[in-house]
Amino acid sequence: MSAEPRRKWTEAEYLAMESASDIKHEYYEGEVFVMAGASPNHDQIAGNTFASLHSQLRKRPCRVYSSDIRLRVNVTRLYTYPDIKVVCAEPQFTSDKPQTLLNPTLIVEVLSPSTEKVDRGKKFQHYRRLESLQEYVLISQDNPRIERFLRQADSTWVLKEAVGLEATLELTSIQCTLVLADVYEKVEFESEASPLGE
Repeated sequence: MSAEPRRKWTEAEYLAMESASDIKHEYYEGEVFVMAGASPNHDQIAGNTFASLHSQLRKRPCRVYSSDIRLRVNVTRLYTYPDIKVVCAEPQFTSDKPQTLLNPTLIVEVLSPSTEKVDRGKKFQHYRRLESLQEYVLISQDNPRIERFLRQADSTWVLKEAVGLEATLELTSIQCTLVLADVYEKVEFESEASPLGE
């Protein structure tokens, strides 16, 4: 017997389903993907990072959005929910309900074992197609390590890494600083993870 063909969703069907759902889903090329729940460390790191950026940007014309705000990459038609988005221009949203953000300046993803490969690879490929995006930040939850990719004038991306709780990392596009001790406050690492992931 042949396998049942996977259902292809239209964007309109996806958006209608998503507006009525208590669970978040990603969408790409007609396929819908359920987003897994976050671990306590993931949630703590995302919350700490959001709080730090929100505090630094309170008096400035930038907005910080959590994972509750959906993002659309217009060129590739990906719908997804990055952990944190910062917009330093006038925010642009679709007319869908709930609205979908279109023009982030910076995106932050907290890495999970199940999503790290995608966040580093396929998703970053999509995010690079956002003309507004200037910086992409990946935060490990296994050890105190943050990677920042900064777009250059020739559209290449330059990596800078901060490692250890004493380290800090400048976010050039939004003129903020991440202090790793603050990002990892109240985070309990399960074990001493190998730098090789073994």
